[in-house]
Amino acid sequence: MEEIGVVKRIDGVVAQVLVERKSICDKCTEGKCHLIDGGAIIEAFNQVKAKEGQRVRVVFKPYSYLKGSILIYGVPALALILGAIFGKEFLSDFIKAFDPDLLSAITGFGLFVIAFIAIRFITKNMEKKVEYKPVVEEILDSDTDDITE
Repeated sequence: MEEIGVVKRIDGVVAQVLVERKSICDKCTEGKCHLIDGGAIIEAFNQVKAKEGQRVRVVFKPYSYLKGSILIYGVPALALILGAIFGKEFLSDFIKAFDPDLLSAITGFGLFVIAFIAIRFITKNMEKKVEYKPVVEEILDSDTDDITE
């Protein structure tokens, strides 16, 4: 994935880039952009040393996108399934007072919720690391006519 935008602010090695807001932005769960009127602000690693006002190409690294997708969607789904199996096959032998299907549902959803909480803490730490940020890969020019605040 890549976007074209204008550098609005430089903060150390991170550039805040204003990109055109697309219809898919409203449904995005990435959380890497800050939606504003007239566009979206992306915080990206400024490896090409772009300056404010320059048009740049911002690239989202595919492996970090894939890693994030697996973490966000795959781990909770796996936790739900494993929790349900654990509840039905193992806990039902120890807790005879509950229906095995009810116990399966409780442990499945319980592990599902625990996985989401754990993922929230993990993603907070990942957001701070530069290797998971989008990257400003190329300075196109310094025109700012295409995108305005």
